[in-house]
Amino acid sequence: MGVSVNGATDFSSEMEVDAFRRLFPLRFHERHLIESVRPDARPLTKARDTSLALGAVASADGSALAKIGCTTMLAAIKMEVMTPAKETPDEGCIAIEFHMPAICSPIVRPGRPAEAAPVVSKQLSDTILSSGMIDLKELSLVSGKAAWMAYLDVYCLDADGALFDAALLASVAAFSHLQIPLVSLNDDGRVVIVSKENEGYNVKNKPVNEEKRKLKLRNIPFGLTCVLHKKYILADPTAEEESIMETMITIVLDSSYQLVSLNKPGGAGLAYESVVQDCVALSRQRVKEVQGILNEAISDMDTD
Repeated sequence: MGVSVNGATDFSSEMEVDAFRRLFPLRFHERHLIESVRPDARPLTKARDTSLALGAVASADGSALAKIGCTTMLAAIKMEVMTPAKETPDEGCIAIEFHMPAICSPIVRPGRPAEAAPVVSKQLSDTILSSGMIDLKELSLVSGKAAWMAYLDVYCLDADGALFDAALLASVAAFSHLQIPLVSLNDDGRVVIVSKENEGYNVKNKPVNEEKRKLKLRNIPFGLTCVLHKKYILADPTAEEESIMETMITIVLDSSYQLVSLNKPGGAGLAYESVVQDCVALSRQRVKEVQGILNEAISDMDTD
C-alpha cells in the first residue's frame, strides 16, 4: 500500500485509506510531508480558514464566535460592579474561565474535567493580562469604591487543534465588541447599572458614564501554534496532527508584532533558535491575516 506524491491514494477504496490512516497515522502524514502538503491539502505553513462573528450572545455585554477550521470557540463577557482592592483602588479586574464541555470532543468524557481546560485557561489569563491589551484603570468607576469586574467565559464548541489560538481570538473579539454598561449613583451613593427597568429611578446624580462605551484596546495579542516534526514545521495543526507530531510551540505576538510569549508545553523534539525564528516569522504573517479578519468583523458590526 502507498500514497502517490500528489496526495492521491493508491488504495483500492476509501475504506482502505481510512484504515491505513487509523492504524499508521504518523506514516500516513509523513508520506504527505515529503511533498510539503497535508491531508487536508493545505501547504505546511498555511493556517486553516478563519472566521469571526461579533455579538453572538445577546445577553452578554460583549461576545464573539471564532472558528479556525473546525475548532470553534464562543466567548462572552459579563460586567459587574465590585469594590476594588485596597492595593489597586483605581483599577478593575478581569476573571477568565475556559470551558470544554463533553460535546466538543470525543476525548472529553461527561462528568470529568478536560485536562486541557485549566492549561488553556491559564494561558488566556497570562496572555491577556501581560500583553497590556486592556488598561485596568479604564475599568475604574469611583476611586476606592467601585470598579468593573469583567467575567470572560470561553466555551469550546468543537475541539480540532490549536485550541489556545482560537480561544484567544474569540476573547480578543469579545473585548472588541464589549460595551461597558451605563451606571449611575442611587440615593445611597451606591453605583448601580442603569437598565431599561430602573432608568431614571432614584438616581442621585447624573450617570457616572454618560453612555455605553468601548474599551480602548492596545497591543492586541494573537497566537499561532505550530507542530514540529523532524525538519518540518506545520502551522495551525489539527487535533490529529497535534496528537502524533513530536513537538508543539505557540508564539503570541501583539498587533505591533512584538513578542508577548513563547510556550513549548512539551515533546521530544528541541526547538532550535532557527526553528523558533521560522515560527515567529509565520506568526507575523498570521497576525496580519487575523487582524484583518477582526477589523472586518468590527466594521461589519458598526455598519449594522
